[in-house]
Amino acid sequence: MGINFKEVTGVHADALQLRSERTRILASNIANENTPGYQAKDMDFSASMAQLEATDEGGLSLLSDSDPLYRVPFHPTVDGNTVEIGVEQAAFSQNASDFQTSLTFINMKFKGLAKAINGQ
Repeated sequence: MGINFKEVTGVHADALQLRSERTRILASNIANENTPGYQAKDMDFSASMAQLEATDEGGLSLLSDSDPLYRVPFHPTVDGNTVEIGVEQAAFSQNASDFQTSLTFINMKFKGLAKAINGQ
């Protein structure tokens, strides 16, 4: 009897994938802080997760593609750059914390499986 790792990890595997993509987007924002005309992007994590879950269940996803959304700045700049470093750093930090949480849940699941396999 095989182990279905998709069932074991639950939503956390998909969450890690989305968090990884969001990390890439936020890192790009931070890297382009001084690029004139650069538009800061982000993604709607909840909508992307719902879209993945709907797709996994074989249903049709009514949500739009999980393309990055443009962020509206609190304080627009003259050069058209919408990156606000404090906002980006806070979002990056929160995303890293959420990534670590999902990773911890997956590690606990695998440790439990290892104990079951070893008969502990």
